[in-house]
This record gives sequence, structure tokens and C-alpha cells, in this order.
Amino acid sequence: MARCKHCKTTFTPKHFNQKKCMETDECVGAFLSDLTKANNTKWRKEKKERSERLKTRSEWLNDLQKVFNAFIRERDKGKECVSCGVNLHNKTVHASHFWSVGAYPNLRFNENNCHASCDHCNLHLHGNIANYALRLPKRIGQYEFDLLNDNRNGAPLKLTVDEIKEQIKAYKEKIKLF
Repeated sequence: MARCKHCKTTFTPKHFNQKKCMETDECVGAFLSDLTKANNTKWRKEKKERSERLKTRSEWLNDLQKVFNAFIRERDKGKECVSCGVNLHNKTVHASHFWSVGAYPNLRFNENNCHASCDHCNLHLHGNIANYALRLPKRIGQYEFDLLNDNRNGAPLKLTVDEIKEQIKAYKEKIKLF
């Protein structure tokens, strides 16, 4: 004898793992609902795995960019805007690149090339580059600034999907440290 998990009546199970009596429409409905939930959970997991396998290199790069930007925002939390100097507390914070990603893709994931900026400077003033150039050497040091300028025309960044996945994992770990 067993007790039905839905209606709490006692019944004789036909199978060793039967949890519901299946004698009322409500118990049958509860059984089907549980079965549907289990199948939906399994399907969502399978769908996520499939989409991971089917991602293109550019989709992986976009994922890395999101994690990298989150790292920059976390790293620079509590600092002021690199371009205008406004306090970023309670403001929308962007990860602003000094040398643009489009023109200098080799510096896309360079941590000295990307800093927290207010949305006004990054979006409306296109990075406010003139002030960014004045304030950046104070933040990273003149030597690092000169090195960044020298490396802007370096070799193109050609990451494989496995290298991108490794960097995503590394930046997620760095975020956890803050």
C-alpha cells in the first residue's frame, strides 16, 4: 500500500515508483503535469547544449565581449568616468574603449584600452576621446599609455573558439574576485 502524493488516499501501486493513484481525473492531471514539467526541463537543457554547439565564432566573440565589459565595469566600480571625471555611483556605466573596436580589433580585449565611462560620454560624445586621452595616462601610467599607442597597429587578433571559451572562463573567474 502507498499514499497518493496528490489526493492522499491509500492505493495499491501497479509499478514500484508509482506516486499517484491515477483513479481520479485530478490525480491523472497532476501526473501529466509533472511529466510535462520534467520533459520541459529536459528539453530546455538539451536546447541550450545544442545552441552552444551551433554557435559561430562571431557569436562566441560577442559572448566574450559581454563578459569582458562586465569585468571592466566591475574592475572600475567606485572610480570616476575616465573621460569627464563624473562620479559613476548610481549612473549607467559603460565599458568605453580608447581605441575603437572597429578600427583596432587587436585591442578589443586589452584591459588598458577599456575603462568605465558614463553613458553620456560613451554614447552621446562618442567616447569623449579628447578628455579620455588626457585622463588615461593618469589612470594607467605614461609607460602603459605609450605602449597602448604603439600596439594599436599590431597583428590582428585571431582567437580560436577554444581560446575564446578559455578567456570567457578566465574573465568570469576575475569577476568573482571583486
